[in-house]
Amino acid sequence: MSELSTTLAAVPQAWFATPIGAIGLTLAAYFLGVRLFKLMRHPSWCPPVIIAALLIAAVIALLPIGIDDYNRGAAWLMLLLGPATVALAVPLYQQLGQIRALWKPIVLTLPLSATLAACYAVLIAWLLGAPPEVLASLAPKSVTSPIALSLTQELGGSTALLMGALMTTGITAIFGVEWLSRWMRIRDPRLIGLALGINGHALGTVRAFEISHQAGAFASLGMSLTGAFTAIVLPLVWHLWA
Repeated sequence: MSELSTTLAAVPQAWFATPIGAIGLTLAAYFLGVRLFKLMRHPSWCPPVIIAALLIAAVIALLPIGIDDYNRGAAWLMLLLGPATVALAVPLYQQLGQIRALWKPIVLTLPLSATLAACYAVLIAWLLGAPPEVLASLAPKSVTSPIALSLTQELGGSTALLMGALMTTGITAIFGVEWLSRWMRIRDPRLIGLALGINGHALGTVRAFEISHQAGAFASLGMSLTGAFTAIVLPLVWHLWA
């Protein structure tokens, strides 16, 4: 009986000995998350990515596998983050005329928005006495994951804390932008998409594409420009301040 139990316990570990197990779990969790998201009637506070993350966390907690086993296989999926971000150039090109028409307000808005997005979280954490590692993890929370991960490693932050901050920021941005747009009676998909991209990074961009293709294109623009601005300015300011 003990040998049978040992054998059954070793099966999940064998699945994750190759990247196939982690990749299969990730894809299955995501598609199930999309299904549950539709059954829940598309709640803005709980996008499919969050549902998938909770499902993966539950599986890892229940099975005799470690987070390192999952990360080794899922690292192959991380390689796709960069190309996926670059691929957003396609909807940007399709909306190039609209972007040119609004280049002045975009140029004026983006630096201030990106700066505030990094500063308010760091300021609150600093006032609460957070150590430098926590501050470094929160500073890039409003940019897309590939850039945020690189910035966190350069600043000396925690990847796990950053990922939690990215999720929280994305959900809060989606809820806040949609609520404020209704309250202020803003119906222009370009403005809503840009706000979602600047404040909600990839999660906000996904939500923007659900609104309209035009909103998604402007969200892609906001996310890309915020990431580029933060990647250039944040390390300089951080090292001067530190």
